[in-house]
Amino acid sequence: MSTYQVNQIADWFLASIDREAGDTISHLKLQKLMYYAQAWSLALNDSSLFDEYFEAWTHGPVLPSLWQRFKEFDQDSIPLKAIISTTEFSTEDEKLLSDILNSYGDLSAKHLEELTHSETPWREARGNLPIEVRSNNIISQEIMQEYYRRLYQEQDDD
Repeated sequence: MSTYQVNQIADWFLASIDREAGDTISHLKLQKLMYYAQAWSLALNDSSLFDEYFEAWTHGPVLPSLWQRFKEFDQDSIPLKAIISTTEFSTEDEKLLSDILNSYGDLSAKHLEELTHSETPWREARGNLPIEVRSNNIISQEIMQEYYRRLYQEQDDD
């Protein structure tokens, strides 16, 4: 059972990057950080952070409501003033979000896009569609959970 809204998680990422050090976050990158936050929450905690589903768009997983909110920024950095909420997160969820930012935050939006394209959940949702073909196919949370849990177990075995 999720306890947060998509905007609360997105705003956490926007507020948590080190802007003074020059860190920025584009709409594409934010979508991918949100995807990995949801995926790893499903895999490690058996719960979703939020109730919305990702769609398998051309450039990777996308939350349509988040796309609507930030589409005006296109490929530009999303400014701090775009934050609309501050939320108290559980210790467990805050740690998960911090781990996601630490693990994926230094990767470029393009690298994150390529990474999601190489992974089973997005690929299965797309099926045989060519990369350039639009799709709003839902990415299965069950497949996300299984895939990332397996990745975690493989890392744990090493």
